[in-house]
Amino acid sequence: MRATGIGSMPGDEFSPVARYVIETFGADGIVFVPELPDRGAPSAMLGRTLGVLPLPIDLQPAGWRLAPGEGMDQRRARSALRQDLDVLEELLAGQTVTLKQQLTGPLTLAATVERPRGDKVVSDHGARRELAEALGAAVGEHLAELRRRFTGDLVVQVDEPAITAVLAGSIPTASGFGRHRSIDAPGADALLRPVVDAIRDAGARPVVHTCAPDVPVSLLAGAGFEAIAFDLSLAEPSDVWAQVFEAGTDLWFGGEGAARIEEFMSRLGFAPESFAGRAAVTPACGLAGRSPADARRALEQAATAARSFG
Repeated sequence: MRATGIGSMPGDEFSPVARYVIETFGADGIVFVPELPDRGAPSAMLGRTLGVLPLPIDLQPAGWRLAPGEGMDQRRARSALRQDLDVLEELLAGQTVTLKQQLTGPLTLAATVERPRGDKVVSDHGARRELAEALGAAVGEHLAELRRRFTGDLVVQVDEPAITAVLAGSIPTASGFGRHRSIDAPGADALLRPVVDAIRDAGARPVVHTCAPDVPVSLLAGAGFEAIAFDLSLAEPSDVWAQVFEAGTDLWFGGEGAARIEEFMSRLGFAPESFAGRAAVTPACGLAGRSPADARRALEQAATAARSFG
């Protein structure tokens, strides 16, 4: 079994964080490209993704917004990612590793990015489709750059923290008094597939992560993700987890130790030898809100739990 981090980390200096990630996961885990929100919005989860998106975006007091022209913060996001990859490339020179890049998924983007005249993209069918297609194009171009820089397998983690809220129709409108209409499963699938297909076409592995409750397991597996990363403390063993695992979707267990993982899979009817090669251990969510010591401890615990399965 392998281990990795989710993405965000505390701190504002990339090099020491990246060096620690490589030391922890470079030998037998999955090295992830850290996100450092302490440096500001352009270096956080959304900013990272919007920096590579081929659509003009700017940052307003209310948040990120589609705009007539590229904003300064979008340029900063692109520049920060390029500089971070320069550092990571230098640190990994001569090494072959499995590398994971995190990007925000189309449902969460639609739920958080605003249209030019206000309110979220999720409220506009055409706008959210355009956003998903732009993300698919961005994924292909970004993975081509990663191929030029790094040697080894590539994984793209599509972060969808808002997916449950989008499907449930609980994203608030701009006024705060209403809620945007839910997106049904076929509509969500249509937004996810361009991104999954772009990852596959580029020869990388698509993985989806959400730390929300009520993970839409069948939807995510059906969209083509090869693994689902989730908060194990919020999940209950059920037939749907067993079905998608048997059908070939791997599971990445977040935030729990080996005993809890083994218990979960045992209740699904799987012994450790049947799942250890198709699973990974992670923290439940990003670690930017933790102290540096706590964040390192969480990564080490994930690595220790993974090694316990051999």
